[in-house]
Amino acid sequence: MNKGIMMLTTTRERILDRLHKQIENREHIIGVAAGAGISAKYAAKGGADLILALNSGRFRQMGLGSIAGLMPYANCNDMVMEFGTREILSIVRDTPVIFGLCGTDPCLDLPSYLESVRQSGFAGIINYPTLGLIDGKFREALEEEGMSYLQEVEAVRLAHGSGMFTMAFVFNAEQAGFMLEAGADVICAHLGVTAGGQMGTKKVFSLEKGADIARQIFAVCDKSGRKPIKLVYGGPVHTPIDVQYMYDNTSVMGYVGGSSFERIPTEEAIVETTHRFKATGHLEQDKQLMDKLSRLEEPYDYVAYVKEYVTENYMNNISLTELADRIHVSRTHLSALFNKEVGCSFPEYMAKYRIHKALDIMKHSKLPMSRIAELVGYPDYVHFSKTFKKYVGVSPQTYRQQT
Repeated sequence: MNKGIMMLTTTRERILDRLHKQIENREHIIGVAAGAGISAKYAAKGGADLILALNSGRFRQMGLGSIAGLMPYANCNDMVMEFGTREILSIVRDTPVIFGLCGTDPCLDLPSYLESVRQSGFAGIINYPTLGLIDGKFREALEEEGMSYLQEVEAVRLAHGSGMFTMAFVFNAEQAGFMLEAGADVICAHLGVTAGGQMGTKKVFSLEKGADIARQIFAVCDKSGRKPIKLVYGGPVHTPIDVQYMYDNTSVMGYVGGSSFERIPTEEAIVETTHRFKATGHLEQDKQLMDKLSRLEEPYDYVAYVKEYVTENYMNNISLTELADRIHVSRTHLSALFNKEVGCSFPEYMAKYRIHKALDIMKHSKLPMSRIAELVGYPDYVHFSKTFKKYVGVSPQTYRQQT
């Protein structure tokens, strides 16, 4: 084995060792898909464990949606190589940078191209752009021409064989099996284009549907015996609260985001900063008027408000009717919006949230069960015990004895 391969193997093992130690210490793995050096630089400062150089990130920097990365606007591999080496690798020194590889390019000699990716300084690859985001007749036509998801699997197989760190976007349990056999170190359940913000997709899975897809994918991972790192990406998961829902309801170990770290915060910050400069020198009431007009022009994210309110007030009595009154919508309308986006009713969401908080307290303290029940919003212990058994499968006392 030559020196280059030995060094790369060491790099891969070092990355895996660090990530697994974090998981053992109950720390979550965070990957940030960056399209520019400034995004990568400050994501690394914020503690990102992995930086993904994806062509969609570059299009986000142009003010376009991530889906532009699937269109023939540029050669995706050339684009990633150019901005990845020039802007990201030159700035991010201590965080592994992953190359978003379009493995279905028929003009690509994969073994030699992977070697050039390695020589350029990238720690590994991930299959992106991916055919997993394409369906219908176009997908059928591509596969008839020999361009299929299995080529992405083969790219991961070759990269793994050469000692590179490998990540895989998968969309279902079958693809997870393929990627595990190919040697993927990370299985990332891709839940579709990210919602949220000005340019986020409007048609996404509910949180519960996304969690169900992730559970199916991770079940294959657990049965394989290979112990891959399990991450989730996109779709309805675009806020820390959404990620927490995935932690509570799946065996996910971390989160990968692009728009969540790059596009949405930028949209919000630039709009707000511009408004502030615009209001400079105006009377306070003029600024208040501008704020009101801004809220009228943009639809308020009622469901996000409810989820944030629950996060801060779960230990108290919470009424959906009162929340609806606070944001001046009908309870029926708010309930329908919540059901559609989250995938379960508000009472069920509240119950799950509180029980997961109780589980967390039980893991870190020896407080009496009655006290734990009160801390998570159940002054009636009998009600707490029944709800706990419904979602955990055993009584609180039995669970404590087992753990």
